[in-house]
Amino acid sequence: MQEFDLIVIGSGPAGYTGAIRASQLGMKVACIDMKKTLGGTCLNVGCIPSKSLLNFSEKYFEAKHHFKDIGIKSNVSLDLKQMMNKKDVIVKELCQGIESLFIKNKISKFNGIGKIINQNTVEVISDKNSEKITAKSILIATGSSTISLSGVDIDEKKIISSNMAISLKQVPKKLIVIGAGYIGLELGSVWHRLGSDVTVIEYADKIVPAMDHEISRNFQKILEKQGIKFMLSTKVDNAYSKGDQAKLSVTNLADNKAQNLSADVVLVAVGRKPYTEIWV
Repeated sequence: MQEFDLIVIGSGPAGYTGAIRASQLGMKVACIDMKKTLGGTCLNVGCIPSKSLLNFSEKYFEAKHHFKDIGIKSNVSLDLKQMMNKKDVIVKELCQGIESLFIKNKISKFNGIGKIINQNTVEVISDKNSEKITAKSILIATGSSTISLSGVDIDEKKIISSNMAISLKQVPKKLIVIGAGYIGLELGSVWHRLGSDVTVIEYADKIVPAMDHEISRNFQKILEKQGIKFMLSTKVDNAYSKGDQAKLSVTNLADNKAQNLSADVVLVAVGRKPYTEIWV
């Protein structure tokens, strides 16, 4: 059984920085992650790919709709496959950068699920085998996972999470986003710029509900001016896939009026929760 000073469960921004700093302070460190690449949600399927697509889609939209206003003539078309490839290259390079830092700082990497056995022992469970490692201390940095809603089954085909929303192979003609938080608005903006008709459904009476009311109101005006539509104070009762469409039933909370909707893709972006079930 291998022994360490510190075991870190999770290699996201908290986990990998903690592991590297501990190693720099002289500890013998192990880091466990269920993904083969380091970086956690942020680098693999979160902040980095979504911000890359925000940047790319903004450039595409500017070139397609506004270059002519400043005297630049162009014949712009979208190569979505190449855009996704470029996003993947950026993600890969950053993940490899963390890998290099792990090697430089002599951090032992374990690929698998980390299950805490007791205060000093963690079992690493992979597809092929399992092994136990021990340490004086354990750092839990497992991050978060997506949340769904009752009556909404995410199949990652027609009803998708943010993980799939950064890797769609074609632009949906109609996209419905459930949740007007920053994740839903970011990804909704990406696909709207690339050509989707986007409607955002939010249970609260304003977008990004935790934000200051004046900022939220002005932000909504900006997005509406761009062409994104909003259904606020609206509850999603259920959503399901039927053929090549996603179907939704929603209720307006103000007048209790029910309505049926359909879309090519529904993105569920109602928040995230602590990712703890893998280690308890």
